[in-house]
Amino acid sequence: MTKKCIRLLCAALLASFFSSTTGCGNVGESKGMPSLELLNVSYDPTRELWRDINGHFIPTYEKDQGVRLSIKQSHGGSSTQARAVIDGLEADVVTLAAFPDTNAISRKGLIAEDWLKRLPHNSLPYYSTIVFVVRKGNPKGVKDWNDLVQSDVSIITPNPKTSGNGYLTFLSAWGSVVLRGGSREDAVQFVTKLYKQVPVLDSGARGATATFVHRKIGDVHLAWENEAHLEVREAKGALELIYPPISIRAEPHVAVVDANVDRKKTRAAAEAYLKFLYTDPAQEIIAKHFYRPSNEAILKKHSATFPDVKLFSITEIASSWAEAHKQFIGQGGVFDDIYRPKSK
Repeated sequence: MTKKCIRLLCAALLASFFSSTTGCGNVGESKGMPSLELLNVSYDPTRELWRDINGHFIPTYEKDQGVRLSIKQSHGGSSTQARAVIDGLEADVVTLAAFPDTNAISRKGLIAEDWLKRLPHNSLPYYSTIVFVVRKGNPKGVKDWNDLVQSDVSIITPNPKTSGNGYLTFLSAWGSVVLRGGSREDAVQFVTKLYKQVPVLDSGARGATATFVHRKIGDVHLAWENEAHLEVREAKGALELIYPPISIRAEPHVAVVDANVDRKKTRAAAEAYLKFLYTDPAQEIIAKHFYRPSNEAILKKHSATFPDVKLFSITEIASSWAEAHKQFIGQGGVFDDIYRPKSK
């Protein structure tokens, strides 16, 4: 079997393994009404958010357009998901964790070059950050990034090469050094120590959550803000959320996959789906699921949920998202230099 065939098979398996369907019907006719189906390819910890969004968007769209709509969700490590779309997973929209993942799909000609400017706030309906989850009572006293590299602290974070959570965690750790007066050498030493204290690198955010919460491995989980809230809520007192003084502004952009929607004749529905995210009802849903809404008025309404942390932009540590990926995570980058998998 060729490598291309293997990649296509993996794309198909991702679609079947990670997908769930919200709505009614498949492509074709249903009870006299035309019907269509969208596929939203997203990153790991957004399952609950999109189920809620879909449940509100679908009835309105069906009523307005006179069609029956179903929306499938596909979830996994963000970079892995991007590769699946490139290799043939027929996403109508992608809602991935980091700019490099969506841009990689665009560079392959599947998404138009101007995708970033098509929707408000640079196609960013919400943003997020990386925070800490610790065991009850915070026995290791973890309050800031420097505390992570105490010799007795075990850290759980996913692989930055496959996971948006992992990628953004690396950038947050790096920025916590250089943006507070440290040199590049200081930052290299810090991330080297940090990853030596990671017993397992899961491929995605939800896998890392399972390792920390269910397998009870590690003293601290470096997690998406929304994932951290869910962990703490479901743990019923066994876990605590810690906000470090500084972390990255994570930007999970959204985009229509032009080549796919034009072939499938689903552009109108896909564009309406993403535009819905900027409505007040959708922005409230976004806040309810612990993502920071792009609508400043709605974000302010939920200020008690979202503490005022210094969120630095990618341009404070690199010239762009693309340059940051190349420098830190890409082949031959800093991560490749500092990380050596533990022998089995």
